[in-house]
Amino acid sequence: MSPYRGHPDAVRALVKADRVHRDLYISPEVFDLEQEHFFANTWNYVGHDSQIPKNGDYLTVDVAGRPLIVVRHTDGSVRVMMNRCAHKGSRLVSDCGNTGKFFRCPYHAWTFKTDGSLLAIPLKNGYEGTQLQECESAKGLTALKNVHVYRGFVFAKLNDVGPSFEDYFGDSLSSIDNMADRSPEGQLEIAGGCLRYMHNCNWKMFVENLNDTMHPMVAHESSAGTAKRMWADKPADTPKPMAIEQFVPFMSDYQFFEDMGVRVFDNGHSFSGVHFSIHSKYSAIPDYDAAMKSAYGEERTQQILGLARHNTVYYPSLTIKGAIQSIRVVRPIAVDRTLVESWTFRLKGAPDELLARTCMYNRLINSPFSVVGHDDLRAYRGIQEGLHASGNDWISLHRNYDESELRQKDLTTNGTSEVSMRNQYRAWARYMTLTM
Repeated sequence: MSPYRGHPDAVRALVKADRVHRDLYISPEVFDLEQEHFFANTWNYVGHDSQIPKNGDYLTVDVAGRPLIVVRHTDGSVRVMMNRCAHKGSRLVSDCGNTGKFFRCPYHAWTFKTDGSLLAIPLKNGYEGTQLQECESAKGLTALKNVHVYRGFVFAKLNDVGPSFEDYFGDSLSSIDNMADRSPEGQLEIAGGCLRYMHNCNWKMFVENLNDTMHPMVAHESSAGTAKRMWADKPADTPKPMAIEQFVPFMSDYQFFEDMGVRVFDNGHSFSGVHFSIHSKYSAIPDYDAAMKSAYGEERTQQILGLARHNTVYYPSLTIKGAIQSIRVVRPIAVDRTLVESWTFRLKGAPDELLARTCMYNRLINSPFSVVGHDDLRAYRGIQEGLHASGNDWISLHRNYDESELRQKDLTTNGTSEVSMRNQYRAWARYMTLTM
């Protein structure tokens, strides 16, 4: 008998105020229920509108185990629909491309407009006298009702439950605003391809690690620590190579990360780097500063560039680094396998040096070629394996726990607190059981 399916109280019991049960990471049944309920009940990032600039452009993505198409409709709007022919269920398209004014099924050539409505059926007279018009197949592709484009970022929610886009994200959207405002034109565009990195761990380990500031000086001692030692004897005014600028801050001490600060929002969102971050002291690029001041004026430019947040988590699937114009997207594959996608953005109107900095950061830190990323992956694998040990079913999240946080939907506190993780799991329990 299943301990969790059909038992929302048992699922909620996996999350305590200051700890969570190991089944959140290692139970295949819990993972299956997440696909069925949690990811379908939450707003998930599905792409950026710069990836589909022309009418008919589309991309494909899986959310909650469902294949989706994100397409630019003939009226210029962005639509999201199930990637499933209404006839016999064939996947319509793969990867990305331009479909023109309609999708054509590769199996029986049924065609659908880019809003999902049925356009044509070969030898349609074969359906005369049948009940086709009264069944679901005649309605065309299943289009999602809940789709929202914010500053170019496209989000979708599969189930028609829970809060609106605005209520779900609230003031956490300020990190996307800051990232877009860093462009002199106020716009971002995806640049280059995607770096995909398979992690042999549960997806939640990666997401909670993003605002875990107690691990960098430990886990990254061999990688970033080596870079720091290599540069230790250089005079203070020696210009740092870009790689050194990006590596060394990972070896900042506990007090640095403590003072950095963390802010959490309702529904699991958070960012570290309230006051400053590891991105705060990158070298200035004079041409970029001039372009920003020309567009915004000196005071507004200082406000925009003065925000150098570390990681912002848009729970559950999107994480962004606004100061470095990079995002990572979580794609859960199995209870112990997670695909992480790393994407880079170009700031429209900014000099190419900004994109070069972003690309180098993504290669050094976020890619399969990373030395820093492999430190984290080794830790995740160790956790995934270690949680199968007997004697303790619980994961401690007690650091800086205060009962008062349970009553606060927007909280700023010290940077080494585990509040962001506790906040994520409270949201997990809520949306996991919303439709059970």
